[in-house]
Amino acid sequence: MAKPQSGEYPSYFNGYIQKVEQDNVQELVNTLSHPLTYFFLNLPDDRADFRYAEDKWTLKDMLQHIIDTERIMQYRLLRIARNDQTPLPGFDENQYAVSAEANNRTFIELKEEFKALRKSTDLLLKSLKEIQLKQIGNASNHPVTANAIAFIIFGHLLHHKQIIEERYL
Repeated sequence: MAKPQSGEYPSYFNGYIQKVEQDNVQELVNTLSHPLTYFFLNLPDDRADFRYAEDKWTLKDMLQHIIDTERIMQYRLLRIARNDQTPLPGFDENQYAVSAEANNRTFIELKEEFKALRKSTDLLLKSLKEIQLKQIGNASNHPVTANAIAFIIFGHLLHHKQIIEERYL
């Protein structure tokens, strides 16, 4: 299945989709998963509580946000790939960040959770057939394909990798 085209996802995800150079889901898993997982698992512990401005997230908050978002996107991907037509609600990332209290957790715990979630996402993606990736569902009041969600997951990781490299390291 090819890279998603406009119309397969809400336009506000364009930035994430455009960050991804791979052409299909298997390429995403085979070429991006390991380097991205390695990057996040090797974030320096001495930067865990760093925030680049007073009102910005710490690196712990950022990793928790990445975990929460991937978990939600993975759930959406599963529901849509299984042809569940139930509309899926949106979420408020800022409220999640406040409620998660990531700064009360250790960086090691967050990294372990991230590693397990990434493995779980990759296994789900590897299990999906083209017909499942073509399924269209509704998330946050917009049509979206399972295929597009896979690209959004990786685009989101690439987006935050770039932010971390530029502002946290």
